Amino acid sequence: MKSIKIPCLVLLLILLNLFNLETSLAQSNQSILKGKIVTADGKAAGYVNVGIRDLNKGTVSDENGTYILRNVPVGQIVIKVSFIGLQTQEKAIKILDGQITELNFELTESSQRLSEVIITAARNNQQVPAIGKAGINPMDLPQSTGIVSSQVISDQQASRLSDVMKNVSGVAMGSSRGSTSENFFARGYSLGSNNYFKNGSRYNSGSIPEVSTLEQVEVLKGSAAMLYGNVSGGAIVNLVTKRPKFEYGGEVSLRGGSFNSYKPIGDIYGPISKNLAFRMIGTFENNESYRNNVKSDKYYINPSLLYKAGKKTDILVQGDYLKYELTPDFGIGSLAGKIPTTISRSSYFNTPWAYNKAEQTNASATIDHKFNDSWKLNVIGSYQLFERDYYSTERIQADAVGDWSRSLTRSNTAEDYYSAQANLTGKIKTGKISHQVLIGTDADSYMNTSHTFNLTAAYDKINLLDPNKYNARVDMPFAKDSLRTEAPTYRLGYYAQDLVSLSDKFKVLAGLRWSYQKALVTDIYNLVNGTTKKGTASAKADQAFSPKLGLVYQPITSMAVFASYSNNFTVNSGIDVFDQALRPSLVDQFELGLKNDFLNGKLTANFALYKIINNNLAQQAQYLLDGVTVNTNTNIKELTGQTTSDGFELDLTGSVVPGLYFMTGYSFNYMRYTKTSGLKGSYIEGEHLVSNPAHTAHGSLFYTFNSTKLKGVKLGASTYYIGERNAGWNNTVGQTQSETRLIPMSGFTTFDLSAGYTLKRISLLAKLSNITNELNYYVHENYSVNPIPPRQFLTTLSYKF
Repeated sequence: MKSIKIPCLVLLLILLNLFNLETSLAQSNQSILKGKIVTADGKAAGYVNVGIRDLNKGTVSDENGTYILRNVPVGQIVIKVSFIGLQTQEKAIKILDGQITELNFELTESSQRLSEVIITAARNNQQVPAIGKAGINPMDLPQSTGIVSSQVISDQQASRLSDVMKNVSGVAMGSSRGSTSENFFARGYSLGSNNYFKNGSRYNSGSIPEVSTLEQVEVLKGSAAMLYGNVSGGAIVNLVTKRPKFEYGGEVSLRGGSFNSYKPIGDIYGPISKNLAFRMIGTFENNESYRNNVKSDKYYINPSLLYKAGKKTDILVQGDYLKYELTPDFGIGSLAGKIPTTISRSSYFNTPWAYNKAEQTNASATIDHKFNDSWKLNVIGSYQLFERDYYSTERIQADAVGDWSRSLTRSNTAEDYYSAQANLTGKIKTGKISHQVLIGTDADSYMNTSHTFNLTAAYDKINLLDPNKYNARVDMPFAKDSLRTEAPTYRLGYYAQDLVSLSDKFKVLAGLRWSYQKALVTDIYNLVNGTTKKGTASAKADQAFSPKLGLVYQPITSMAVFASYSNNFTVNSGIDVFDQALRPSLVDQFELGLKNDFLNGKLTANFALYKIINNNLAQQAQYLLDGVTVNTNTNIKELTGQTTSDGFELDLTGSVVPGLYFMTGYSFNYMRYTKTSGLKGSYIEGEHLVSNPAHTAHGSLFYTFNSTKLKGVKLGASTYYIGERNAGWNNTVGQTQSETRLIPMSGFTTFDLSAGYTLKRISLLAKLSNITNELNYYVHENYSVNPIPPRQFLTTLSYKF
C-alpha cells in the first residue's frame, strides 16, 4: 500500500501548491470585472461564455450565473456574452485602475432554452472536426465523422481509449499481443500506428494513452489518404488535448474503484500576461486487476502555452509525457486451439517478473494566422519519442491436456519521429459559385530502432489445468543485446482540395494528393565487436496520387445527402520472408450517406453506406521462409490478397428534453477475401476475416436534474454490444490441419449505470460497470485470450475552482 499512497500524497501536495499559486496570482490582479447573468425568466444562467471583445480573454459563468474577470485592461472595453444557439449580447463599460466593476446581463432566452442548448453543445456530433483541416461544415462534408466530447468522457469516467471509442459507430474493439496496447477495427480494417494523431500530428499507438484529460476525440471514418497520406481505409483518430485559457481556473479530482484503483488528476490554467496563457494537467494512475498478479502504473503530464502574437496570430505550444508500466498479460490462453471454459477469469500464467515499460514524449508548436476574414494559415511542427522495453513469456498455446512449454521474448524498440505540415484555407468566388479551398503540404521523418538479444527462448513447462503438475520457474534469465538496427523512413506529400458550392443545394468536393515515401537501407550495429553493416533489404521508394470526389445535395438546410469516392495509397511497412520490402496497397472507397438535424438541432440522425476494396492486404506473416516455423516478428509481413468491406452505420443523438442527452448507434460490416491466388497456402475467397464482428451497437443516456429538490443529481446508463466474430486464423487452400483454424466467438453485451451529484463547485460521480458480470473474451489470434473486465465500481470526487 505504501507504493500507492506515497505517489498519491505527493501529487495531491503538488496540486495544493498549484492551487495556492493560483490564489496568490489572482490576488495580485489590479482591475476586476464581475457580475451575474440571468435568463429571461430570472433564473441563473450557468456555463455561458463571457469575454472581452477584440481580446482573447474571457471566462465562463458558474452554475449560479456569476462570473469574474481579473486583470482587466483599464479604459473603455466591450464585454461580449455568447453561447452556441443563444443570441449574443454586448455592453460597453469603463474600467478604472485598481477598482472592482460590476456588470450584469439578462439573456433573451428562458432557463429551459438555455438548458437545451448547453446539453446540445455537449453531445452534438455535427461539429467541425479539426482533422478535416479545411474547416468544412459537417453538413457539407461527404464523409462520416464521430466526435466524443470531454463532457461524455467525464460523465462515463473513461479510463482507456476503448472506453471512448465505444461511443463511435463502425469502430470495434480488437486485441493486441499481450494486452500491451489497444487495437481497433474500423469498417473492417485494423487501425495501425499510422492512423492515430494527437492535435493533428501522428501519434504512436504502441502505448495506452491518457484520455481522461482530453478535450475531445475525433474520428474521421473511411479513407483520409487525401489529407494524411499513408493511412488505412478504416478511419483515423485524433486525440485533442485541452488548451490554455486567459482566465484563472482549474479542477482537482480523485478517482478510485475496484481492485485498488487510484487516480488523482490536477488541471490548472490562467494568464501569465496579457498575451500569454498557460495550462498544466497532470495525473498518476495505479491499477491492480481482476487478473492475478497483473498491475499497471501510469504517470502523465501535459503542459501548454498560448501566445497572442497580435490580433491575427496565435502560437500554441503543447507537450506531454507519458510513462506507462504494465504486466504483459496473455490471459487464459488456448487449449489445442480452443478457448478453455474451465479456467477462471483471474488465472494468470506469465512469470512474476514479466514487464512492459513504455515512455512517450510529444511536443508540438502550432501557428494560426488569419490574413483576413477569408484566408487563414495553419502551420504545425511536432516531435515524438516512443520507447518500449519488454520482457515476457510468449503465446499461451497449450495442448489438449493443458501442457504448455513457455518461451521467452525480449525486445527494446524506439521511434524518433519528426513531422511538419502547413495548411492554407480560404474562401473565394468565381461569379456566383463559391469555393472553400485547402492547399497544403506535410513531411515526416522517423527513425525506428530495435535491438536483438542473445537469449535462449525455452524457459520451462507448466500446465494450465493443473498448476501442481510441474514446478514453474520464477527467475529472470539474463538477456544481453547484441545488435541494434536503425531503419530510417521519409515521407512527403502535397495536396489541394476545393469545396465548390454550385448553389445552396448542390456542392462538389474535389481533392488530389501526391504522396512519396522512401525507406532507406537499414544500419545494423554489432554491439559485441563494434562493427557496422547494411541490411539485406534494398532502399525502397513509392509514390502515388490519391484523388477524392464527393457530391452533396441539401434539399433543406437541415438535411444533406452525399456520395463520394476516394483512393488510398497505403505504403506497407516491414519486409517479407525474403527480406524484401513489401509493395504498397491501393484502396478504393465508395460511400453514400444521409445527415439530418431535427428540432432545431436537438436531434441528429446520420446514415452511411460504404464499400472499401483493398487490392492487396498486408498482414503479419504466419510462418518464416521454411513454411514451418511460426513467425513472431511483427515486422515480417505478407500480402494476402484482395479484401472487400461492405457495411452501413446508423447514428442517433439528441437532447430533446432539458437536461438530457443520449447517443446511440448501430453498424454492420461484412469483411472478406474477394480475390486470392487460389494456390496452396493462399486464403480462401469469401471467408470472413478474423477479429471483425459483423454487428456492433452502443447506447448512452445521461440526465441532470435542473430544478426541483433533485437539482444537481445526475443519472446515466450506457450499453455496448459486439457481435459474433472469429478468432484464430483464416483458413488457407490445401491446409494440412484436419479442422478449421477459425475459433468462433459469441457476441456479448455490457451495461453500465452511473449516478452523481453536484453542489456548487464540488461533484461526486459513481459508476457500476458490466452490472450483469458478463464473461467473454478479446482474442489475439489464438494465444492471447483476455477476459473482459467483470463487474466493477468506479467513483470520482472533483472540485472546480
